[in-house]
Parts: sequence; C-alpha cells; structure tokens
Amino acid sequence: MGFARTCSVALVGVEGVVVEVQADLEPGVAAFTLVGLPDKSLSESRDRVRAAVVNSGAEWPQKKLTVGLSPASVPKSGSGFDLAVAAAVLGAAERIDPRSIADLVLIGELGLDGRVRPVRGILPAVLAAADAGYHQVVVPEQTAGEASLVPGVSVLGVRTLRQLIAVLADEPVPDEDPTEHGRPDAMLAGLLVPGAGIGTGLAPDPGEGPDLADVAGQHTARRALEIAAAGGHHLLLTGPPGAGKTMLAERLPGILPPLTRQESLEVTAVHSVAGILPPGEPLVRRAPYCAPHHSATMQSLVGGGNGTPRPGAVSLAHRGVLFMDEAPEFSTKTLDALRQPLESGHVVIARAAGVVRLPARFLLALAANPCPCGRHTLHGAGCECPPSVIRRYQARLSGPLLDRVDLRVEAEPVTRADLLGQGDRGEPTAVVAARVREARARATARLTGTPWTLNSEIPGHELRTRYLAAPGALAHVERDIERGLLTARGLDRVLRVAWTIADLAGHDRPGHDDLAHALELRTGITRGVPLTTGDRR
Repeated sequence: MGFARTCSVALVGVEGVVVEVQADLEPGVAAFTLVGLPDKSLSESRDRVRAAVVNSGAEWPQKKLTVGLSPASVPKSGSGFDLAVAAAVLGAAERIDPRSIADLVLIGELGLDGRVRPVRGILPAVLAAADAGYHQVVVPEQTAGEASLVPGVSVLGVRTLRQLIAVLADEPVPDEDPTEHGRPDAMLAGLLVPGAGIGTGLAPDPGEGPDLADVAGQHTARRALEIAAAGGHHLLLTGPPGAGKTMLAERLPGILPPLTRQESLEVTAVHSVAGILPPGEPLVRRAPYCAPHHSATMQSLVGGGNGTPRPGAVSLAHRGVLFMDEAPEFSTKTLDALRQPLESGHVVIARAAGVVRLPARFLLALAANPCPCGRHTLHGAGCECPPSVIRRYQARLSGPLLDRVDLRVEAEPVTRADLLGQGDRGEPTAVVAARVREARARATARLTGTPWTLNSEIPGHELRTRYLAAPGALAHVERDIERGLLTARGLDRVLRVAWTIADLAGHDRPGHDDLAHALELRTGITRGVPLTTGDRR
C-alpha cells in the first residue's frame, strides 16, 4: 500500500482555501476514484492525469487508486488541481519521494502530453497558500511572474510534468522546447474567459490615454471631475448629446493616482480570477476602467453566473472607475443593485453553489441625457417629449441611488468659441493629476492611524465629531436640512466633498466657501461662489 499527500488551492470568488490532495494505492482491480466534492471539469482530471503521467515517461500504477480532496465539504472546481493530483499519485507509487511534496502547493492544468497549462486565479491562490503558512509553490511557467508577487513564497515555474518529476527526484532537468517564435502560445488561452476580451477593465497606460486638454469648454464639469478623483466621490453628468460627458468620463482614470502595492494586489487578484489579466502583465498598477453597455444584465454588473459566481463589472472596476453611459437606459433593477456596493465597498452574491464576497470599492461615474431625445435643456432645439415622458425618463435614476452620488453636474452645450479653440484651453491631464495627488497626500496625512485613506470613506459620525468644519461654515448646510433639500446621508456626503475641496485648495479644514462649493455640486443651487476658480487660466 502507498500513500502520499500534497496541497492545492480551491478558489471561492477571490478568496482561496488550501486543499489537501491525498492519494492512496491498494491492491485490487485497477481503478481511479476521485472524491471530495469535485465539479465536472475536476472529475475529468482522472483521464488528463493518467495520460500526462504516461506520456511523461512514468509508469501508471496498476492498482486501486483513490484520490481525496480535503476538506470534502468545500466545493472544488476547475482544472487547477491536475498538477497536485499527478504529484500525489506519483508519490504514492514511490516514483518521487512523498516527503518532497508534503509541504508543496501545486497549481496547474495538465495537457495529455504532460505540458503544464496555466489557469486563472494564480495570485489569490498563492496569497491563500501564504496566509496558511506555506512557503513553496509550483505553478505553470507562464504564471510564475504573477505568483512571485506574493512576498515570502518560493515559486517554481514548470513547463511540463517531466520537469517537475526531475526536480522532485533530484534528476537532471530536461530541456523542453518552448513555443516557436512568432507563433501564439495556445496555452495562454487558459488565462482568458471566452468573450471577456483582453484588457477589459484596464485603463490605458499613462501618456497613452485621452487627455483632458482635448475637452472643449466644460470648466464646471472639469472641476467636478478633479474633485471626484481627489476624494473618491461618485459623479453624475447630465446634459444634451455631444456636450462631452463621455469624453470627460473616459479621462477620469488618467487623473487618478497610481495604485498602491496593496491596491494593485487586490485589483490583480480580481482580474486574474475573471480571466482578463493581460499575459505578460502580472501586476495591474493603474486604476481600472470599466464601461458596460446599457444592455448589461444585473449578473454581469454585480457578478454571478452558473455555478460559483464570477466577478462582475463592479468588481472589475475595484479601485478604479465604473462608467455607466446613458444611465437611464439601464434597467431600474440593475441600477438599484449598485446601492449596496456603493455603501459597503463590496458585493455579496448568494447562489446555490455558495456565497461569495467580492471587492467593489469603485468610483461611479454616470452620464445621462435630460430626456429621451436629449434636447430638453437646449433652447430652440425642438424637444417634443411630453413632460410626463421626461419625468419618467429622469425617474429611472431612483432617489436612493442619486442620494449616494456626491457630485451632480450639468454639462452645458459647447460654445462655438470653445469648439474653434478661441476660448480658454483647459489644463492637460498631467497638471490636474498632480493636484489630485497633492490633495490625496493631504488627506492621507490627516487620516494616518485610521482605517480610511480617502475623504469619501470617512463615516458620518467622525465627520460631525472629529473632523469639524470651520466655525460658521455650516450655515447653508443647516438651512438646506431644514428645507428638506438634504438627507442625513446627503449631509455626510456634502461634508466629505467639502474636505476634498479644502484639500485641493490647501486649507486646513473646510470653510464657508468650501461648503458652498460642495452644496452647489450636490443640489445644483448656486451659492454665490464660482465653481471654476483655478480652472480658468
């Protein structure tokens, strides 16, 4: 009788659970039994592993073989267990020393010829192994860079099962022929979800994306864009078609600061599980940008699918921008599904296969026309939409959703002077991004020692008791509360925006003008203070 064990990782959302893979050989009729709650693709590993072992030059044991995946109560899916199953079987057959694999974590799919194919979710899997106290992992060669992002873990990238056997048996490692130069690597297909597309959810490289200087006019909207980026505040842009709402939103990721190391790991883990991590880029360093079409379903937005739920657009935009163009055209249920992640920064999806918690701390940018034809606010444009139709169209953005949006700006029609370059040219992305970084640095210094890094994350109680505005600065705010123009949540969000405006201006705390700016951006009521100060140069 032979016995060996090794480890792999089962992913539930973007969280991993270390799974012990045990192989037991007993005398009897040759058979291969796999137990431990495997799904269909994992059950098929019996044929993949047998063919890979034989084609790698090793002998398949002609005994009764039982492979158990423990804990058995955790659902296990995917082909990433193939490498661990093969190693456990070879250890039980004494082709390799069982002690050499007992503390190894092996992740990878096996081809019938013994090649080790990459799988999705390597980064969260290795993170889970490191958290469980494992220090050595074996992964496919193509994903070794992604696994190496986890500190304190020794990573071995292998190309074939023969190479792994040679390393574990202390034999000369054979040279395996790589993919021919100029030909696409077919094994990279395992990293991509069909239909997801390479680069979905990723913003362009700095210097290569669209520039704010390309936007004609829209000084108020540009100022709101800067405030949104500096404090992480949600934004609604309304206005007629062609005013530049989409252009502004597309330039929002460019003024966001680069991701910190921890944020990069979070974003990379989500993209790796979703199957949209570009090959050759193991770490996402810039804020993601996701812009789903208005026909998107609720499952594609918040996550879901058959079996174990997959990340949706709100998770793909984690630490970045989720832009919803033509927002009223989305279904009401889909829009209202955003309310919970906007407050909590994560989304919890319950399915028959289990409950998954996915990160979803994103900056929401909405763009909407004033009416179905888009000409309602244009003088002499001939809008023929009845008032009832206009009300129904605007009511598609529900009150509870809009209450979570800090900045509401109307994009005015672009004038002839701005279009022909006769007006003031707006600042480029690099200049605005520098101010945003400075404002975030001030907020970070003020929030040192707290669990928050952005003004938009500060709880309302802390804003009203610990981070106080200047004396007398809340006069307008108190008046709006009495008139019913502000809810309790609206008050907290106005205070957060005021702190961001103060950070951009270099003030120690929000003053009267900062609160007036914040109120005007939320309610649209002018308070006598120009919003474009500092943007017209």
